[in-house]
Amino acid sequence: MSILVTGIGIALAGVDTPADLLGEPRPDSEPVDPRARLGRKGLRYKDRATQLGYCAVRDALTEARLLDEDGTALGGDRTAVVASSNYGNLDTICRTVDTIAADTAGATSPMDLPNASSNVLASSVAIRFGLTGPNLMLCNGETSGTDAVRWAMTLIAAGRADRAVVIGAEPDTDPARRLTGRTQAFDGAAALVLEHRRSAGVRGVRAVAVVGGHARSGGLPDCVEALDALGGRPPTAWQSPDGDAVAAGGPAGVRDLGVAGRWPGASGALGVLQCAASAGYFAAGGVGPVYAVTGGGDAGPAAGLLLVGPQEAG
Repeated sequence: MSILVTGIGIALAGVDTPADLLGEPRPDSEPVDPRARLGRKGLRYKDRATQLGYCAVRDALTEARLLDEDGTALGGDRTAVVASSNYGNLDTICRTVDTIAADTAGATSPMDLPNASSNVLASSVAIRFGLTGPNLMLCNGETSGTDAVRWAMTLIAAGRADRAVVIGAEPDTDPARRLTGRTQAFDGAAALVLEHRRSAGVRGVRAVAVVGGHARSGGLPDCVEALDALGGRPPTAWQSPDGDAVAAGGPAGVRDLGVAGRWPGASGALGVLQCAASAGYFAAGGVGPVYAVTGGGDAGPAAGLLLVGPQEAG
């Protein structure tokens, strides 16, 4: 089943539109300020990843014409939330562990308790925007963002939801820097609204991209082969997992849109960013199929999505 992308939101320094993901990052750009974008209400005690997620989801729901005047999503009872982050609440966990080690559990802050759950990003987004459909959080490494899109598609295809909000977010925190070995970690979020064609048709909303299928396998070559079988024709572009356009097992002679190389360390946000960048590619006149692939490093599992432009899906 093909699923429409009807809304995109991005919270990333120097990026205003999906097409900006295809250009070089602006090194002088200031980090995203959630208070400036959303106001102060509802941000206190929320971790950085959740605040970035709020920004991206608000914009995605707005583009999809699903946000009412008080900031609550329309049709929230039939809207799922699927979020992806590998380092999202790592700062809370480390701070809590350090406090317990230095003192006792009684010295920890009760305000940190909700943020200590890995599901805090998905649950907080659902609460803020009134999304009461299925709620999933993925924290499974390199393929996490791509897998989040796949699970959102599965929920829609199974009739569990009419649409899904997919979020990928990673924060630049000291624990994330230590774990990744980077002097500056990726700091941003992207969100998509995925929905069934009939759901979008009721509101008269046009797609910005279409996810035509997904694949998951034990390695990059097998994943690309599975995407080839889905598409029926060669890809016009792809998005490599690590910014290496000549990655072993990638489609030969096909342009790499380069999101992973421009935004290194995106981790659980990468697969969602790749979908957003594909929409930017289509908006600029590009045609599909586009393969968005994550994982596959050190012969590990790889996950991929096949995307086409809205005009190609019929």
